[in-house]
Amino acid sequence: MILPKKILIVEDELITQRYIKNTMQNINIEVIGATDNAEDTIEILKNNQCDMILMDINIRGQKDGILLAKDILRDRELPILFISAYNDDETLDEILEFSSDGFISKPFTSRELEIAVQVSYKAFINRQKNRDSLLSVDRDIRLTETDIFSQKDKILYHNNIAIKFTHHQQLLIELLIKNLHHTVSKEEIIVTIWHKEDISDSAIRTLIYSIRKLVPTLSIKSHSKIGYYIDKEDF
Repeated sequence: MILPKKILIVEDELITQRYIKNTMQNINIEVIGATDNAEDTIEILKNNQCDMILMDINIRGQKDGILLAKDILRDRELPILFISAYNDDETLDEILEFSSDGFISKPFTSRELEIAVQVSYKAFINRQKNRDSLLSVDRDIRLTETDIFSQKDKILYHNNIAIKFTHHQQLLIELLIKNLHHTVSKEEIIVTIWHKEDISDSAIRTLIYSIRKLVPTLSIKSHSKIGYYIDKEDF
């Protein structure tokens, strides 16, 4: 059984907090903390190692669990299992736009929670292994039938012809391929490419458009209001 060693609970209902904590301790998972708001959550993460977060969507304060998760995932990579009494399509779509680590609807049993944690964490570990294997430094990545990225030389080849990118285009391509299949936030793109924060969304869109024009076969996709990612085709 693959389970996280340490988890953080973000839940505004005290009874549910205790229920989750007891369930986790029964399967030998250490609970490093239980909070009900964004500020305390960020503070705990600054000073503690964490393997997974169980995140209620409706928490106290100005930020809900989804906004808090977006903030956390900008700085670190870890699985977040969402918890909510609401399971409408709009809520689920918003979660799935930037996270694929799972969702469990209230009310739930201890066994249902155990399974959800196990499935979510195992999927996260498998994704990490697959990505590490895929991003081996000496390995070329075939993105489409016509597009191959050489990690050793940091060159994108289209039909075996090296594409000449501008400096900003090259930085973006490398960032997106480094995070293959994973959405890179607009904030991370701006800091990586321009090294400052006062850049408009239109500058990113223009840069994306210029790359798509150069390599129309490359699958650069957007997550509305979040960021961009590159999909690798299956062969």
